[in-house]
Amino acid sequence: MKIIFAGTPQFAASALASLHKEHQVVAVLTQPDRPAGRGLKLTFSAVKQLALQYGLAVLQPPSLRSAEIQREIAELAADVMVVAAYGLILPKAVLQMPRHGCLNIHASLLPRWRGAAPIQRAIQAGDAETGITIMQMDEGLDTGDMLLQCACPIAKTDTAQTLQDKLAAIGANCILETLSLIQKKLLVPVSQDEGKACYATKLLKSEARIDWNQDARLIERTVRAFNPFPVCYAELNGTTIKIWQAALSVGQKGDPGKVIAVDKSGITVGCGKNALRLEMLQRPGGKPHSAVQFMQAMPVRVGDSFLVA
Repeated sequence: MKIIFAGTPQFAASALASLHKEHQVVAVLTQPDRPAGRGLKLTFSAVKQLALQYGLAVLQPPSLRSAEIQREIAELAADVMVVAAYGLILPKAVLQMPRHGCLNIHASLLPRWRGAAPIQRAIQAGDAETGITIMQMDEGLDTGDMLLQCACPIAKTDTAQTLQDKLAAIGANCILETLSLIQKKLLVPVSQDEGKACYATKLLKSEARIDWNQDARLIERTVRAFNPFPVCYAELNGTTIKIWQAALSVGQKGDPGKVIAVDKSGITVGCGKNALRLEMLQRPGGKPHSAVQFMQAMPVRVGDSFLVA
């Protein structure tokens, strides 16, 4: 099939790699290059890097609403457009251009977790599983008919990064299966149950500040959900500390924010309910370290207190 691919991050690059092997990718849409790193150097997206490696045509419009870009897309005469974490809105005119419309590789089991951060919100909510939904795109926010779903269990140690890696591989396989079913005319679209819909709102850096008054279970899940971005943080003795890894400390409790134990396994802090053991931390200007290594540079003692909101 003749495919236009639209995507930006590494999650999308996995799907592009699979499609390139099996189909004719006539063009790749990805977001414009962005400044990144301390030097704010213009950086290619993961999808653009892979597309250039394959020698594919790359289009990077800031919007798909202009007549010029819509004309370029129409002239490609694609059978289908595959979208994965692209980041730009597809106008109705674009949605209708390919013969089979536009298909989205969405990282949740719709209608649960529509929206911008389905992987992170699933972990944060304590869901036992998530998955991939291949969806026929319409003008709504992840509201189109479902074409194929594949479930994936969420491990108790999964971070947003490890779960994203699992889902990227599943999504790459699912889109190939979906296209095969389209060619065989065996697909049966299924409408979403609006009564079961919920939304995965965009992550805000302000959410990453640990609220020690919360249950340690929720804080632990949030630490995993916000790894590698935006990374949870807390203030200790006037210094902002990033928390990369933590674990529920069973059978221990203390005042919210109070350090109640320090040993080789980590720094245990009281919460509104239960306690949390901080296992990997990062001080300003440093790198993430195990608790033992961290405390060699910044000593932490029983009785110290993290700032409580």
